[in-house]
Amino acid sequence: MGRVLVHIHGKPKGRGTRIIIDDYAGRNASAGMELIVHKDKTSPPDYEAKIESGGANIILLDESGTMVTSVELAEIISETSLSGRNTIFAVGPADGFSDEMKIKNKKISISRMTLTHEMATAILLEQLYRASEINKGTQYHRS
Repeated sequence: MGRVLVHIHGKPKGRGTRIIIDDYAGRNASAGMELIVHKDKTSPPDYEAKIESGGANIILLDESGTMVTSVELAEIISETSLSGRNTIFAVGPADGFSDEMKIKNKKISISRMTLTHEMATAILLEQLYRASEINKGTQYHRS
């Protein structure tokens, strides 16, 4: 059974977004999803190398990525569970991912607007929770 891992570059500093991130990281942990925080001092190339070292499907959060609905994200999560291969969602460092990383991996966008990395992480974690609830058939998501 594949797992979902979320990688972020640097510990969230904003108190409000940190509370949201911690809340949804806890909710997602019960669904087998894990948040992995890389130290602020990890260089962007080292961060990318760590993401790629696991042999997982990698999905980058990037403004040039494809926009997906909550239901489409739920399908990705369901496919991950069935595939037996892990899927990594990665939020980039402040200056984004390298061109090479963007070319090699699938990209999704959660907004056409520019968001802080902390806010993007909070939204991603909520959407992953929503996706798991959609897959369970709960009332959390209303179409």
